[in-house]
Amino acid sequence: MNNNSIIDAERKPVAYCLYRVSTVGQVDKVKDDIPMQRQVCREFAERQGWIVGKEFLEKGVSGFKVSAANRDAIQELRAAAERKEFDILLVFMFDRIGRIDEETPLVVKWFADHGIRVWSTQEGEQRFDSHVDKLLNYIRFWQAAGESAKTSVRIKTRMQQLSAEGIYTGGNVPFGYCTVNNGRLNKKGREVLDLAVEPTEADWVRKLYEKTLSEGYGSYKLAMYLNDNGVRTHSGAKFQSESVIRILRNKMNLGYARNTDTELPHLPHLQIIDQQTFEQVQKILDQRSKSFEDKRTIARQTKSKNLLSGIMFCAHCGGRLTSLVYREKYERKDGTIYDRTQLKYLCYHKSRGLCQCDGQSTYVAERVDKAVIEVIHQMFDSIKGAPSEEVLQKRFKKEMSSNKAKQTKINLELKKNINQLERLQDEIAATLTGDSVYSAEQLSSAIKTVEDRISTQKFQLEQLQNEVKSKKASIEAIRPMFDQFVSWAQEFDKCTIEQKKMIISQLVNRIELNKDYELTIELNMDYKDFCDDWDALNTTSTVVA
Repeated sequence: MNNNSIIDAERKPVAYCLYRVSTVGQVDKVKDDIPMQRQVCREFAERQGWIVGKEFLEKGVSGFKVSAANRDAIQELRAAAERKEFDILLVFMFDRIGRIDEETPLVVKWFADHGIRVWSTQEGEQRFDSHVDKLLNYIRFWQAAGESAKTSVRIKTRMQQLSAEGIYTGGNVPFGYCTVNNGRLNKKGREVLDLAVEPTEADWVRKLYEKTLSEGYGSYKLAMYLNDNGVRTHSGAKFQSESVIRILRNKMNLGYARNTDTELPHLPHLQIIDQQTFEQVQKILDQRSKSFEDKRTIARQTKSKNLLSGIMFCAHCGGRLTSLVYREKYERKDGTIYDRTQLKYLCYHKSRGLCQCDGQSTYVAERVDKAVIEVIHQMFDSIKGAPSEEVLQKRFKKEMSSNKAKQTKINLELKKNINQLERLQDEIAATLTGDSVYSAEQLSSAIKTVEDRISTQKFQLEQLQNEVKSKKASIEAIRPMFDQFVSWAQEFDKCTIEQKKMIISQLVNRIELNKDYELTIELNMDYKDFCDDWDALNTTSTVVA
């Protein structure tokens, strides 16, 4: 035996330790440490005759949500393993390495393949000498992932229960609301705060929705409106356009305690805005977003004096028509001054040479606006009674028949996959004893495939169920829509230019104008049931201005 071999035999194995907790609250705040795991690992290493080298701490890092590729400690350990700096990776329990069932087993095997023995103080060494070892490695982290998922569900469910009761669960309190102490205590005897509507702020929230819906105010203009009236955020700062959008998007204004897609019980005492107003404002916000630019039928701004600026398109090139103030001024031969200002619509694409548009560059606004207003008057003049409950229910059943058939088919497939998963899980014990027709790798892959199918089918079912709820809500919204339609008919001629713009943008889907002043107006089908002679108006009406 040479000298190097003698030195290697006498050298004590070097262990690198990994300590992890999922939340910052689990860290010892005095020592900024994870003392329990550190102490147990050091004592274990000493009993084994190992030398503790480097120690890696992960404070507030989820092993279930954060991939190993995004964890600095794991990446540093990998680099050290490739440099052969240590012999053993030691953890308190294997789930400290991670809890992602499709990833963590591979991480552990990677260290083993690079000559690093992986040890847990509670579970011993993870070996890979046989197919049973490999299966146990997978099962261990599959179980850990399941426990994490269960913990996540428990926490999420409890938070939803608290929110459903209107209890404040932390975070910033939205504008329009405040917290109040109603004398309630939690299990630990600590005071629990309840959410409540703050009356003054709630009035401002209603004004934001009203200005958006009736006068077409954008988020920047709304922020200026609040700031000019001395209104401030809860932190005392001035409003920005982003903070206004958050207020308008917040579902808590409808009476749901958390701004989430999860369905929670309705709390009437927290509702500030009615459902119809909220949904109409969401449509306006959606259309004003950059992703909706090509299909937008609502003007970004309503300050222009042209009635249709921003919501009308050139029939020749499809470009949006913008407003133009044309002024003609000159001195006549008799010395008098000719001075005339005329509002026009401008084809931006043609005026800038952006495409080969064969339409006109400009159109007289008064002539075009008059023709569109005439169509709107025809709609209002043809108002009939609100649709009957029987008609609405018939429409709902027709639309839902296809949905129900899809749900039935998916439920049957889901039942088959759940039964298949149970059979595969029963096969785990047989695989451990070598009596199964499946190898550990085959069984692991099969279970993962079936679990993915089940997850996809559950998601599809949820989508279909949400569609039913959405359709039902839209049917229930018909009556408020009719009342709104009648209100517009009564008030239209008295409205400001800004209000008329917003009314037209909701009654009309698209307006196109060609060089012969021929207008093509695509009307909104949502209002079809409110007009007696809709067929005469047609879905798309063509008029000559």
